Amino acid sequence: MVVALVKTLSLKEFLEIPETKPASEYIHNQIVQKPMPKGRHIRLQVRLCQEINLKVEEPKTAYAFPELRCNFNDHSIVPDIAVFLWEHIPFLADGEIPDNFNIAPDWIIEILSPDQNANKVIGKILHSIQHGSKLGWLLDADDQSVLVFRPNQQLVLMTNSDRLPVLENIFLELTVNDIFNWLKMS
Repeated sequence: MVVALVKTLSLKEFLEIPETKPASEYIHNQIVQKPMPKGRHIRLQVRLCQEINLKVEEPKTAYAFPELRCNFNDHSIVPDIAVFLWEHIPFLADGEIPDNFNIAPDWIIEILSPDQNANKVIGKILHSIQHGSKLGWLLDADDQSVLVFRPNQQLVLMTNSDRLPVLENIFLELTVNDIFNWLKMS
């Protein structure tokens, strides 16, 4: 992660700065630019969003958004995947999706990139859990594991054929192997 040293900005001032590519986040009064996603990261992100949305969009249970900016508790983060329960999506009066989500996702999913600091990503997930997220996953493609976060519970490291937990009322059965087997495309 690249940390840009600038004068202290408020969240409101940060949100007025033009977007960057890859996205920048506002964490603990610092602007942190996310690393450029690479092949494995993109494959896991796209496929996981597809699998989740296949199960949750039609019954209007939830929706998985890739790279959605979420502003809450004086932070502005862009999770790799932010899953919101349908009743928590802040729809506009006409039923459209808003541009701004000012709440923590119900389920935050991060995919660790080789050039990312694991503790900073873990800190982002923990902050989300402390401010309303009910579930967090940290996928590590290098060791093919998933670290699972839940409020008021000990972290759990899942590997191989471990079945991953999902939010209540989401009928999705995935093992750690299922997810990392998506990397084998030939």
